[in-house]
Amino acid sequence: MVEQTNPVTQKQAVESRRRHDWTFFLVAVGLLLVLNFVASRYFFRLDLTEDKRYSISDQTKNLLGNLREPVQVTVYLEGEFPAGFRRLQNSTREMLEEFRLYSDGKVQYQFVDPSANTNEQARNQFYMQLAQKGLQPTNLFAQEGDKKVEKIVFPGALISAGSKETAAVLLRGSQAAPPEERLNQSIEGLEYELASGIRKVAAASAGRIGVLQGHGELWLPQAADFLGTLSEFYTVNRVDLSQVPDLNNFNLVVLMKPTKPFSELDKYKMDQFLIRGGKMLFMLDGVRASLDSIQENGFLAFPYDLNLQDMLFRYGVRVNPDLVQDLNASFIPMVTGYMGNQPQTQLVPWRYYPLISNFSQLPLTRNLDAVQTKFVSSLDTVKAVGIKKSPLLWTSQYSRKRDSPVSISLNDPRVDRDPKLFSQNAIPVGYLLEGKFQSVFKNRPVPAGTRIPFQAQGKASQIVVFSDGDLAANEVDPRSGRPLELGFDRFTRSRFANKELLKNVADYLLDEKGLIELRGKEIKLRPLDKAKLRDERTKWQAINLGIPLALLLLFGVVKFWLRKRKYAH
Repeated sequence: MVEQTNPVTQKQAVESRRRHDWTFFLVAVGLLLVLNFVASRYFFRLDLTEDKRYSISDQTKNLLGNLREPVQVTVYLEGEFPAGFRRLQNSTREMLEEFRLYSDGKVQYQFVDPSANTNEQARNQFYMQLAQKGLQPTNLFAQEGDKKVEKIVFPGALISAGSKETAAVLLRGSQAAPPEERLNQSIEGLEYELASGIRKVAAASAGRIGVLQGHGELWLPQAADFLGTLSEFYTVNRVDLSQVPDLNNFNLVVLMKPTKPFSELDKYKMDQFLIRGGKMLFMLDGVRASLDSIQENGFLAFPYDLNLQDMLFRYGVRVNPDLVQDLNASFIPMVTGYMGNQPQTQLVPWRYYPLISNFSQLPLTRNLDAVQTKFVSSLDTVKAVGIKKSPLLWTSQYSRKRDSPVSISLNDPRVDRDPKLFSQNAIPVGYLLEGKFQSVFKNRPVPAGTRIPFQAQGKASQIVVFSDGDLAANEVDPRSGRPLELGFDRFTRSRFANKELLKNVADYLLDEKGLIELRGKEIKLRPLDKAKLRDERTKWQAINLGIPLALLLLFGVVKFWLRKRKYAH
């Protein structure tokens, strides 16, 4: 006997199922609309990577959230690149997308291929324009089919807001590092480079810097590039200590290569500035020496008497009256012979110009390229209660000290030096001192002529000391008299990281730690084991191709069996 189905009951079941489906659909749509409304009002992103490579700092978020005008970023990293540069390209794009979202659309960006123009003359003219704006080209060797080709790339960006424009160099890091590591260092510094550029064109001045004068210090044009770089971010003023009652109007005081002694009154003004929380950057020579002062028969270099040693000693550091030589040194031109009446010159390593490639892992020195020094002295630390002393720069493992008076001759490079003599490793030439400093005038009479009330110890502060007065000195074009870029060596056409180092130090001392701390960001390289990859390539190809196909086949068989079982009754 066959059971009859009631048509009314079947129709009710269909209607019930239809109402259920519509109800489910409307609820789902409503939930999606609510989630979309909440997401549009409350922005958030989740970074599930171990090294938080897609997270940006609170300081950067604050900078982007307070932008008052639109910022345009033009990145010249468009085109076909090898894998390493594609990684830099993609990381830049992802970082700028984060910037766009956190700035509520005020940061806009585009990627441009500088080699897209097929007209060679117009393309070369565009290259020159980019170079004049601060973007230096890099030769990139790539594989296209069966042949290798050389490409000119500009790994950088131009950032503009209103009438201001600045260049951000995206390929950073040590040139001595392997290409993969240097690209990784560049990716680690992306947020800092881009945020720093945006701050330069869109943010107000963040501090006041006083550059001390009156004791034979560097000034224009010797320090033009360094002072110009600082003035892009901060208010920079020249200060003659003898003409001001105190230094209270400044947040940071910079002293570059003084050559004349300081009076007790001038020292007192600096001392009390530091005690009250002011920051200081000193670039001092321990010995009076310069390449121009070396005569044909040699030169005897004596220590400087600046009347600052007791003050620095109280703060915890001492600039030694010596000169450091290093086998890892930059070059100078030297006459090696004559052809007729014309001198023949050759570039030779000058051991009194150490190239510094050893840096601390602090954010203000991390991932820097080599720094050029000239007639640098060694630094020692001494006991200072409550002061933290952090070395910043060291010489190489092939260096040595020469105590003053030092006999210097232009014939020194011609003399074969025994490498065994250069056996002193990592001589420090830069220190960061932090803490509550004690006044050098404690238990001493206060100099006459001051109205600054004496404090023996006050607020926590910081001071950076480099034992090279020429660290901030740029070269000057002998033909035009115009200052060259700080760190540019006109003889070797090389660029060193002097400007980046000093800019980082200024940012650190002026409490821009939210940005400078970004230089401590670390993204770990996880390279594949090439030997293992070569030996097990077939196995992993089979696994990657076979397992998904097997799972798909298994899913189809199970689905077919369940469907057959359902309708078999």
